[in-house]
Amino acid sequence: AVARTLRHARPGSVAVLGGARGTNEDAFMWAQLADALGVSMRDAQLDDGLPSEIFAYPQATIDAMCAASTVVLLAPDLKEELPVLYIRLRDAVQKKGVRVIEVSPTETGITQMAWRSVRTEAGTTTAALTSLLSDADVNAQLASGPVVVVAGRGNLAELAAHTMSGVDAVIARAPSATVLPVLRRGNVRGALTVGLSPQAGHDAAHILEAASHGQVDCLILLGADPLNDVPDADLARRGIAGAKYVVAIDTFLTQSAAHADVVLPAAAYAEKDGTTMNLEGRVTNVAQKITPRGTSRVDWMIAAELGFLLGHDMGVTTLADVQKKMSKAVAGFGATTTSVAVKRDGIVVPSATTSSASVPAPIVPPRNSYDFRINVSRKLYDKAVGTVTSPSMSELAPGAGVWIHSLDLDRVGVAEGASVKVSNAHSSIVLPVHVSDHIPRGTAFVPFNQPGADIRELIRRADDVVDVRIESM
Repeated sequence: AVARTLRHARPGSVAVLGGARGTNEDAFMWAQLADALGVSMRDAQLDDGLPSEIFAYPQATIDAMCAASTVVLLAPDLKEELPVLYIRLRDAVQKKGVRVIEVSPTETGITQMAWRSVRTEAGTTTAALTSLLSDADVNAQLASGPVVVVAGRGNLAELAAHTMSGVDAVIARAPSATVLPVLRRGNVRGALTVGLSPQAGHDAAHILEAASHGQVDCLILLGADPLNDVPDADLARRGIAGAKYVVAIDTFLTQSAAHADVVLPAAAYAEKDGTTMNLEGRVTNVAQKITPRGTSRVDWMIAAELGFLLGHDMGVTTLADVQKKMSKAVAGFGATTTSVAVKRDGIVVPSATTSSASVPAPIVPPRNSYDFRINVSRKLYDKAVGTVTSPSMSELAPGAGVWIHSLDLDRVGVAEGASVKVSNAHSSIVLPVHVSDHIPRGTAFVPFNQPGADIRELIRRADDVVDVRIESM
C-alpha cells in the first residue's frame, strides 16, 4: 500500500519528517530513497531546533568548550535539557577557570557560576548581546583566548532566527570563535549530516504548511510525532489532517502515528546495530542486545525494500553494505567504518565550513505593558513517549504551569497556586500560577510538553514572539 501510494504521488508531493531517533544508517537509507524519488521536502527536526546552517559555522567540540577561555551561552538551560553537557561545563568553570557569558530569558543551572549573566525578553537576544559586547571588560575577555558559542533553541516561543542572529553578533566581535550546536533528539546531527536536512527551504514548518493546503500526497513520519513536538500545535494539526496519506514508521503508537493511514513497526534502540552521532559530531557504535519484537524491522531495511518495490534497487542487503555506501557518499564518514568499532570514544567527523552569517532576526515590537512575553522551554522530564511509557519515569514530569515574578502576582490579583487564564488572540488555556524571582518582570515561563493544558495552543510560527494575558478566573 505504501509503495503504491508513493508510485502514484504527484511530483514534489512526498515529504519526510524525522529520522533523528534512529541510527545514521537508518537516516542515510531514507535520505537515499528520498533522493531516488526526487523528494526535497525533508527535515529531521520538527521546527523546534535551529536551521541546519548552524553546522556551517566553524565547529567546536565538547573538549574545546571545556578548554576555552570564554564560553558564550545562547542556549536552553543545560541542566534541564542536556545535563551531561552541563556537568562538563560546570567542571570546566570550577576547575579550569573557564568564564561563561550567559544570555538567557531566565536564570539557569549555570547562572550562579557565570562570569556575566544577562536576562532577556523573547526577541531581544541580539540587542542584549550588542549592549554586552560594548563593555570593555567583555571585549578584553573575548580577546584573552579561544571563544566557544554554545547555541541552541532557548525559547520555543520565539523564532530561531533570534538565536542565529546572536551567534552572528558574537562571531562579528570574536571572528575566531567556534560554535557548538545543542539541538534536540539523540541523533539529530547525524540525521541532518547524512541527508535528512531541508532542501530549498523545505523544512518542517514548510512541509506541514504545504500539507495543510493539500500539497502533500504522502507524508512519511520517521519516528516523528509532530502533534506532540511541533511548537505550533495548530500547524501540526492542520498538516497531519491535510496530508492525503500518512505513513508512520515508529516503535510506539504516538499521537501522530494514531492518525496515520499505515503504521510500520520499527526496531527500537538496542534492537539493531549501527552508529549514531552526538551533538559535537562524534560517531559511535550502537550494538544490538535483543531481538526486535513482533514484526518490527530496522528502519533502513524498510527504506531499502520500498526502494526495491518502486524500481530503485538500493544495492544493500546488510548493515555493512549500508555503511560502505554511506562512507562513500557522506564526507568524513569513510574513517568511521573502520575506526568506530575499535575506538572506544568514537571519532569526530569534521564538518565543512561554508557560511559565517545567517538571515538577520526580525525587529520585535515592544511588549504591551498589560501583557506578559512568554518563554517556553523544556524540563528534564516531560510527556515524551519514551518517558510516559516507562513505569519508572512516567510520574517524573512536573506538570503544566505558568511562572511569573513575585511582584507580578499582585498585578494578576491571585494567590500562588491559583488557576489563571492565559490567553492571546489565538486561544486560551487554564494553568496554575507559580512565583519565581529568577524570571524578569513582565515575562512568564511555561514548560513545554507537560501533562495538563498545552501552551502550544497559543504559539503560532508566524509570530516573532508570543505575548499573553494572565488573568484571574
